[in-house]
Amino acid sequence: MKILGRALLILVVFAVACGLIFYFNPLWVADQQMRLHLWREGVKSKYVEAGGYRLHYFEAQPQKGGGEPLLLIHGLGARGEDWSNMIPAMAAHGFHVYAPDLPGYGRSSRPKDADYSIAMEEAAVVAFAQAVHLPHAFVGGWSMGGWVAMKMAVEHPEMVDRLVVYDSAGVYFPADFGAELFVPVDSPGIARLLKALTPHPQTMPPFVARDVLRKFARNGWVTKRSMAAMTTGRDLLDFRLHEIRQPTLVVWGSEDHLIPLAVGRRIHEGIPNSSLSIVEGCGHLAPLECWQPVSETTEMFLHAQPPMERGERTLAASR
Repeated sequence: MKILGRALLILVVFAVACGLIFYFNPLWVADQQMRLHLWREGVKSKYVEAGGYRLHYFEAQPQKGGGEPLLLIHGLGARGEDWSNMIPAMAAHGFHVYAPDLPGYGRSSRPKDADYSIAMEEAAVVAFAQAVHLPHAFVGGWSMGGWVAMKMAVEHPEMVDRLVVYDSAGVYFPADFGAELFVPVDSPGIARLLKALTPHPQTMPPFVARDVLRKFARNGWVTKRSMAAMTTGRDLLDFRLHEIRQPTLVVWGSEDHLIPLAVGRRIHEGIPNSSLSIVEGCGHLAPLECWQPVSETTEMFLHAQPPMERGERTLAASR
Protein backbone atom coordinates (compact mmCIF):
# COMPACT_ATOMS: atom_id res chain seq x y z
CA MET A 1 0.00 0.00 0.00
CA LYS A 2 2.86 2.37 0.79
CA ILE A 3 4.35 1.80 -2.65
CA LEU A 4 0.98 2.46 -4.27
CA GLY A 5 0.52 5.62 -2.22
CA ARG A 6 3.93 6.92 -3.20
CA ALA A 7 3.25 6.16 -6.84
CA LEU A 8 -0.03 8.08 -6.68
CA LEU A 9 1.70 10.98 -4.95
CA ILE A 10 4.36 11.07 -7.65
CA LEU A 11 1.68 11.06 -10.34
CA VAL A 12 -0.18 13.92 -8.64
CA VAL A 13 3.00 15.97 -8.27
CA PHE A 14 3.89 15.28 -11.90
CA ALA A 15 0.41 16.29 -13.09
CA VAL A 16 0.52 19.51 -11.06
CA ALA A 17 4.00 20.31 -12.38
CA CYS A 18 2.86 19.76 -15.96
CA GLY A 19 -0.18 21.94 -15.35
CA LEU A 20 1.96 24.75 -13.94
CA ILE A 21 4.40 24.53 -16.84
CA PHE A 22 1.52 24.77 -19.30
CA TYR A 23 -0.11 27.62 -17.36
CA PHE A 24 3.02 29.76 -17.21
CA ASN A 25 4.55 28.74 -20.58
CA PRO A 26 1.72 27.67 -22.93
CA LEU A 27 3.56 28.76 -26.08
CA TRP A 28 6.63 26.73 -25.16
CA VAL A 29 4.45 23.65 -24.59
CA ALA A 30 2.68 24.22 -27.92
CA ASP A 31 6.05 24.54 -29.65
CA GLN A 32 7.24 21.23 -28.22
CA GLN A 33 4.05 19.52 -29.37
CA MET A 34 4.42 20.98 -32.87
CA ARG A 35 8.08 19.98 -33.12
CA LEU A 36 7.24 16.49 -31.91
CA HIS A 37 4.59 16.27 -34.62
CA LEU A 38 7.11 17.35 -37.26
CA TRP A 39 9.71 14.89 -35.96
CA ARG A 40 7.18 12.06 -36.13
CA GLU A 41 6.48 13.05 -39.73
CA GLY A 42 10.17 12.70 -40.55
CA VAL A 43 10.88 16.44 -40.68
CA LYS A 44 14.41 17.30 -39.59
CA SER A 45 15.45 20.46 -37.72
CA LYS A 46 18.83 21.78 -38.87
CA TYR A 47 21.13 24.83 -38.89
CA VAL A 48 23.41 26.24 -41.58
CA GLU A 49 25.75 29.24 -41.88
CA ALA A 50 24.65 31.36 -44.82
CA GLY A 51 25.24 34.98 -45.81
CA GLY A 52 26.75 35.79 -42.43
CA TYR A 53 23.76 34.41 -40.52
CA ARG A 54 23.13 31.22 -38.59
CA LEU A 55 19.88 30.04 -40.10
CA HIS A 56 17.57 27.40 -38.70
CA TYR A 57 15.53 25.39 -41.17
CA PHE A 58 13.29 22.36 -41.51
CA GLU A 59 13.97 19.71 -44.15
CA ALA A 60 11.78 16.83 -45.27
CA GLN A 61 12.10 14.29 -48.07
CA PRO A 62 9.78 11.68 -49.56
CA GLN A 63 10.03 8.28 -47.86
CA LYS A 64 12.04 6.88 -50.76
CA GLY A 65 14.37 9.89 -50.79
CA GLY A 66 15.09 12.21 -53.69
CA GLY A 67 12.31 14.54 -54.75
CA GLU A 68 12.33 17.87 -56.54
CA PRO A 69 13.46 20.69 -54.22
CA LEU A 70 10.79 23.02 -52.85
CA LEU A 71 11.87 26.08 -50.87
CA LEU A 72 9.18 27.62 -48.62
CA ILE A 73 9.54 31.19 -47.26
CA HIS A 74 7.45 32.30 -44.27
CA GLY A 75 5.88 35.69 -43.64
CA LEU A 76 6.18 38.65 -41.30
CA GLY A 77 6.54 37.74 -37.64
CA ALA A 78 6.42 34.06 -38.56
CA ARG A 79 8.87 31.13 -38.77
CA GLY A 80 9.38 27.74 -40.36
CA GLU A 81 6.91 26.09 -37.97
CA ASP A 82 4.10 28.00 -39.67
CA TRP A 83 4.48 25.51 -42.54
CA SER A 84 3.94 22.61 -40.09
CA ASN A 85 1.05 21.17 -42.12
CA MET A 86 2.44 21.94 -45.55
CA ILE A 87 5.94 20.50 -45.04
CA PRO A 88 4.92 16.85 -44.47
CA ALA A 89 2.11 17.16 -47.01
CA MET A 90 4.45 18.35 -49.76
CA ALA A 91 7.07 15.73 -48.83
CA ALA A 92 4.34 13.10 -49.16
CA HIS A 93 3.60 14.53 -52.62
CA GLY A 94 7.20 13.77 -53.61
CA PHE A 95 9.05 17.02 -52.90
CA HIS A 96 12.29 17.62 -51.00
CA VAL A 97 11.16 20.49 -48.79
CA TYR A 98 13.27 23.23 -47.19
CA ALA A 99 11.67 25.79 -44.86
CA PRO A 100 14.15 28.25 -43.33
CA ASP A 101 13.60 30.78 -40.57
CA LEU A 102 14.48 34.14 -42.11
CA PRO A 103 17.07 36.28 -40.28
CA GLY A 104 15.34 37.89 -37.31
CA TYR A 105 12.73 35.17 -36.97
CA GLY A 106 12.30 31.77 -35.37
CA ARG A 107 15.60 30.25 -34.30
CA SER A 108 17.77 32.12 -36.80
CA SER A 109 20.23 34.95 -36.05
CA ARG A 110 18.79 38.35 -35.04
CA PRO A 111 21.49 40.93 -35.72
CA LYS A 112 20.67 44.25 -34.10
CA ASP A 113 22.17 46.34 -36.89
CA ALA A 114 20.14 44.84 -39.79
CA ASP A 115 17.28 46.66 -41.50
CA TYR A 116 15.24 43.46 -42.16
CA SER A 117 14.14 44.79 -45.53
CA ILE A 118 12.78 42.63 -48.34
CA ALA A 119 16.10 43.04 -50.14
CA MET A 120 17.99 41.79 -47.08
CA GLU A 121 15.72 38.80 -46.59
CA GLU A 122 15.84 37.91 -50.29
CA ALA A 123 19.65 37.99 -50.21
CA ALA A 124 19.56 35.73 -47.14
CA VAL A 125 17.31 33.22 -48.94
CA VAL A 126 19.67 33.18 -51.94
CA ALA A 127 22.60 32.58 -49.56
CA PHE A 128 20.64 29.82 -47.82
CA ALA A 129 19.88 28.07 -51.12
CA GLN A 130 23.55 28.21 -52.04
CA ALA A 131 24.60 26.92 -48.60
CA VAL A 132 22.34 23.85 -48.85
CA HIS A 133 23.40 23.29 -52.48
CA LEU A 134 20.20 24.28 -54.27
CA PRO A 135 21.24 25.83 -57.60
CA HIS A 136 17.54 26.01 -58.48
CA ALA A 137 14.23 24.97 -56.94
CA PHE A 138 10.52 25.46 -56.86
CA VAL A 139 9.98 28.45 -54.57
CA GLY A 140 6.91 29.26 -52.48
CA GLY A 141 6.33 32.30 -50.28
CA TRP A 142 3.56 33.30 -47.91
CA SER A 143 2.60 36.93 -47.20
CA MET A 144 5.90 38.84 -46.76
CA GLY A 145 7.60 35.61 -47.86
CA GLY A 146 5.70 35.82 -51.14
CA TRP A 147 7.20 39.26 -51.67
CA VAL A 148 10.65 37.82 -50.98
CA ALA A 149 9.98 34.92 -53.38
CA MET A 150 8.78 37.21 -56.18
CA LYS A 151 11.83 39.44 -55.77
CA MET A 152 14.01 36.33 -55.94
CA ALA A 153 12.27 35.30 -59.17
CA VAL A 154 13.05 38.73 -60.64
CA GLU A 155 16.60 39.14 -59.36
CA HIS A 156 17.73 35.51 -59.63
CA PRO A 157 15.48 33.89 -62.26
CA GLU A 158 17.93 31.04 -62.78
CA MET A 159 17.30 29.88 -59.20
CA VAL A 160 13.49 29.74 -59.44
CA ASP A 161 11.99 27.00 -61.62
CA ARG A 162 8.37 27.68 -60.70
CA LEU A 163 6.89 30.14 -58.24
CA VAL A 164 3.98 29.87 -55.79
CA VAL A 165 2.78 32.81 -53.68
CA TYR A 166 0.20 32.57 -50.92
CA ASP A 167 -1.75 35.68 -49.85
CA SER A 168 1.32 37.67 -50.81
CA ALA A 169 2.46 41.19 -50.10
CA GLY A 170 4.67 42.99 -52.62
CA VAL A 171 2.43 45.44 -54.47
CA TYR A 172 0.89 48.67 -53.21
CA PHE A 173 -2.59 48.67 -51.74
CA PRO A 174 -4.26 51.15 -49.36
CA ALA A 175 -3.84 49.37 -46.02
CA ASP A 176 -6.03 50.33 -43.08
CA PHE A 177 -3.47 49.14 -40.52
CA GLY A 178 0.01 50.03 -39.34
CA ALA A 179 2.93 48.20 -37.74
CA GLU A 180 1.14 48.29 -34.38
CA LEU A 181 -1.32 45.65 -35.66
CA PHE A 182 1.49 43.08 -35.76
CA VAL A 183 2.94 43.92 -32.34
CA PRO A 184 -0.05 44.07 -29.97
CA VAL A 185 0.49 45.27 -26.42
CA ASP A 186 -2.80 44.13 -24.87
CA SER A 187 -5.57 41.57 -25.28
CA PRO A 188 -7.75 43.81 -27.52
CA GLY A 189 -4.71 44.19 -29.78
CA ILE A 190 -4.38 40.40 -30.03
CA ALA A 191 -8.07 40.18 -30.91
CA ARG A 192 -7.63 42.76 -33.70
CA LEU A 193 -4.67 40.85 -35.12
CA LEU A 194 -6.54 37.54 -35.08
CA LYS A 195 -9.55 39.17 -36.75
CA ALA A 196 -7.29 40.40 -39.54
CA LEU A 197 -5.64 37.01 -40.01
CA THR A 198 -8.57 34.62 -39.91
CA PRO A 199 -12.32 34.76 -40.57
CA HIS A 200 -12.75 32.33 -37.66
CA PRO A 201 -10.93 33.99 -34.71
CA GLN A 202 -11.19 32.26 -31.35
CA THR A 203 -11.09 33.86 -27.94
CA MET A 204 -7.70 33.37 -26.36
CA PRO A 205 -7.58 32.36 -22.67
CA PRO A 206 -6.00 35.09 -20.50
CA PHE A 207 -2.98 32.96 -19.50
CA VAL A 208 -2.22 32.27 -23.18
CA ALA A 209 -2.69 35.93 -24.10
CA ARG A 210 -0.23 36.86 -21.35
CA ASP A 211 2.43 34.58 -22.84
CA VAL A 212 1.72 35.85 -26.37
CA LEU A 213 2.21 39.44 -25.22
CA ARG A 214 5.53 38.49 -23.59
CA LYS A 215 6.67 37.03 -26.89
CA PHE A 216 5.68 40.15 -28.82
CA ALA A 217 7.52 42.30 -26.27
CA ARG A 218 10.70 40.25 -26.82
CA ASN A 219 10.61 39.94 -30.59
CA GLY A 220 8.43 42.79 -31.81
CA TRP A 221 11.38 45.04 -32.64
CA VAL A 222 12.23 42.86 -35.66
CA THR A 223 8.66 43.03 -36.95
CA LYS A 224 8.61 46.82 -36.51
CA ARG A 225 11.89 47.16 -38.37
CA SER A 226 10.63 44.91 -41.18
CA MET A 227 7.46 46.97 -41.48
CA ALA A 228 9.42 50.23 -41.50
CA ALA A 229 11.56 48.93 -44.37
CA MET A 230 8.56 47.62 -46.32
CA THR A 231 6.54 50.82 -46.03
CA THR A 232 9.29 52.87 -47.68
CA GLY A 233 8.09 51.29 -50.92
CA ARG A 234 11.57 50.82 -52.35
CA ASP A 235 11.09 47.06 -52.84
CA LEU A 236 7.56 47.18 -54.25
CA LEU A 237 7.10 45.09 -57.38
CA ASP A 238 4.09 46.80 -59.01
CA PHE A 239 6.09 47.70 -62.10
CA ARG A 240 8.23 44.56 -62.14
CA LEU A 241 5.63 41.80 -62.05
CA HIS A 242 5.90 41.43 -65.82
CA GLU A 243 9.57 40.46 -65.32
CA ILE A 244 8.48 37.23 -63.58
CA ARG A 245 8.61 34.76 -66.44
CA GLN A 246 8.46 31.52 -64.45
CA PRO A 247 5.19 29.59 -64.34
CA THR A 248 3.48 31.03 -61.25
CA LEU A 249 0.62 29.99 -59.03
CA VAL A 250 -1.14 32.64 -56.94
CA VAL A 251 -3.10 31.14 -54.02
CA TRP A 252 -5.46 33.32 -51.99
CA GLY A 253 -8.02 32.97 -49.23
CA SER A 254 -11.33 34.45 -50.35
CA GLU A 255 -11.81 35.94 -46.88
CA ASP A 256 -8.35 37.46 -46.47
CA HIS A 257 -9.01 40.70 -44.58
CA LEU A 258 -5.33 41.59 -44.21
CA ILE A 259 -4.30 41.53 -47.89
CA PRO A 260 -7.57 41.44 -49.87
CA LEU A 261 -8.23 39.11 -52.78
CA ALA A 262 -8.15 42.14 -55.10
CA VAL A 263 -4.40 42.29 -54.48
CA GLY A 264 -4.08 38.64 -55.48
CA ARG A 265 -5.95 39.35 -58.70
CA ARG A 266 -3.57 42.23 -59.48
CA ILE A 267 -0.55 40.00 -58.93
CA HIS A 268 -2.15 37.32 -61.14
CA GLU A 269 -2.88 39.87 -63.86
CA GLY A 270 0.63 41.33 -63.68
CA ILE A 271 2.53 38.04 -64.00
CA PRO A 272 2.26 36.83 -67.61
CA ASN A 273 2.34 33.08 -66.99
CA SER A 274 0.27 32.77 -63.82
CA SER A 275 -2.75 30.89 -62.51
CA LEU A 276 -4.97 31.92 -59.62
CA SER A 277 -6.45 29.52 -57.05
CA ILE A 278 -8.97 31.00 -54.61
CA VAL A 279 -9.67 29.03 -51.42
CA GLU A 280 -13.27 29.69 -50.41
CA GLY A 281 -13.87 30.68 -46.79
CA CYS A 282 -10.20 30.97 -45.86
CA GLY A 283 -8.33 34.05 -44.70
CA HIS A 284 -4.70 35.12 -44.64
CA LEU A 285 -3.65 31.85 -42.97
CA ALA A 286 -4.74 29.61 -45.84
CA PRO A 287 -1.53 27.45 -45.88
CA LEU A 288 -2.08 26.75 -42.17
CA GLU A 289 -5.85 26.64 -41.72
CA CYS A 290 -6.73 25.29 -45.18
CA TRP A 291 -3.56 23.34 -45.88
CA GLN A 292 -5.25 20.39 -47.58
CA PRO A 293 -6.66 22.19 -50.65
CA VAL A 294 -3.64 24.52 -50.63
CA SER A 295 -1.15 21.65 -50.70
CA GLU A 296 -3.19 19.82 -53.34
CA THR A 297 -3.37 22.79 -55.71
CA THR A 298 0.34 23.45 -55.12
CA GLU A 299 1.25 19.85 -55.94
CA MET A 300 -0.94 19.86 -59.04
CA PHE A 301 0.66 23.06 -60.28
CA LEU A 302 4.26 22.04 -59.60
CA HIS A 303 3.88 18.60 -61.18
CA ALA A 304 1.87 19.74 -64.21
CA GLN A 305 3.57 18.88 -67.52
CA PRO A 306 3.33 21.05 -69.51
CA PRO A 307 2.82 23.92 -67.01
CA MET A 308 -0.77 24.82 -66.21
CA GLU A 309 -2.37 27.30 -68.59
CA ARG A 310 -3.24 30.75 -67.35
CA GLY A 311 -6.59 30.74 -65.58
CA GLU A 312 -8.57 30.97 -62.36
CA ARG A 313 -10.12 28.27 -60.22
CA THR A 314 -11.99 28.20 -56.92
CA LEU A 315 -11.26 25.58 -54.24
CA ALA A 316 -13.51 24.44 -51.42
CA ALA A 317 -11.92 24.83 -48.02
CA SER A 318 -11.30 21.66 -46.02
CA ARG A 319 -10.92 22.71 -42.39
